[in-house]
Amino acid sequence: MSNLKELTPKQIVEALDKYIIGQDNAKKSVAIALRNRWRRQQVPEELRDEIYPNNIILIGPTGVGKTEIARRLARLAGAPFIKIEATKFTEVGYVGRDVESMIRDLTDLAVSMVKSEKTDEVQVRAEKHAKERILDLLISPPPKKRKRVGIDNNSDPEIDDSEERYKRNRAKFEAKLDKGELEDRTVELDVQSDQFPSMQIISPMGVEEMGVNLQDLFGGMMPKKTKRRKMKVKEARNHLIQEEAQKLIDMEQVVQEAIERVQNSGIVFLDEIDKIAGEDSKAGPDVSRQGVQRDLLPVVEGTSVFTKYGMVKTDHVLFIASGAFHVAKPSDLIPELQGRFPIRVELNSLTAADFVRILTEPENALIKQYIALLKTEGVDLKFTKDSIQEIANIASQVNERTENIGARRLHTILTALLEDHLFNVPDVKIKKVEITKKLVRDTLNDIVEDEDLSRYIL
Repeated sequence: MSNLKELTPKQIVEALDKYIIGQDNAKKSVAIALRNRWRRQQVPEELRDEIYPNNIILIGPTGVGKTEIARRLARLAGAPFIKIEATKFTEVGYVGRDVESMIRDLTDLAVSMVKSEKTDEVQVRAEKHAKERILDLLISPPPKKRKRVGIDNNSDPEIDDSEERYKRNRAKFEAKLDKGELEDRTVELDVQSDQFPSMQIISPMGVEEMGVNLQDLFGGMMPKKTKRRKMKVKEARNHLIQEEAQKLIDMEQVVQEAIERVQNSGIVFLDEIDKIAGEDSKAGPDVSRQGVQRDLLPVVEGTSVFTKYGMVKTDHVLFIASGAFHVAKPSDLIPELQGRFPIRVELNSLTAADFVRILTEPENALIKQYIALLKTEGVDLKFTKDSIQEIANIASQVNERTENIGARRLHTILTALLEDHLFNVPDVKIKKVEITKKLVRDTLNDIVEDEDLSRYIL
């Protein structure tokens, strides 16, 4: 959370603007929620535990930026973040994922995140240790010093001499290694075998759902198997660096820090929450929607979840829920769950003007992506201003006439438009492709005008 200190709510919105067009109300709400997490850390300790996050429901049709806002927000915060569909969960007693599994997944992710950071910190030391081990593999050390049995009790001069030779040779090998002259030399080293006796677990939930790693559970009882492998120095180096880094990292500290991060800065993005709202189906095999909501309630409210790393409290995890709410309404959720999502933000449907901006402005804009893709084949792809406007108009038109899938419609239209060019390159030697308004119309007009066809293709 350290990097949040510098980010004010306005700066958070500015950072989100680089990737998401419009939706100012949603950006404002998530920016406040994110800044409040840093503010809470500065509050006196006796009050800190009393300040709970204001969970948010983002309401809006698909493809307007709900998921992207949450994903970019987590990247800004450097916080553990997980996106999961509410429809994946089943009520306790049914076969399927239980709601607590999302906290276990979030903890796994946080441990990987912290471990990766710690690995970067010890990288230089790990490289140094790995280099020493490679030199040990390349040049065998001399026999150990032994005392001569005699009156003077001096060391064996032959061994002293061989030790000096060894030091000189090692220095030579080290110089060659630093220059990269020994990269293709083959060495033999012991590699830990990942084999683990196979066991069949008869359980309605997967092993990962049990929150217990069997390797950890039984690993201590069984000796670790190693196998001897031949590999080149460059391959051995990477392997040994990883091995040495593992030795230098204190896993207890990693787990402790990861749990701390999950509890204080974790973000769970709960998509498709509208699909578990509304009345339960009276017929058919549907799992009780209200049952899933009731299971979800304690996790959002604040409970302790058992994970393979220990207990994790969810009291201060930020939950951002989202849904289109075409059929159901937020008020169809059970009252207790509604109360746990006090902030509701409606996202606007996208217009043709928004599509023009989406195609050109963000750092990961679709047009920039296609230009970069074709550049790899030596093709210079250009879009005229009026061609971009025409693509936006067609996207808006198709969204109105068929299903409104927001900015995702731009993917289908650009794929249909550029399909031939993407297929023909590099067989057909083209150096330049210019997309004009006329070309857009000629390529897409028939599809757009034939409503049945546009339903299938666009």
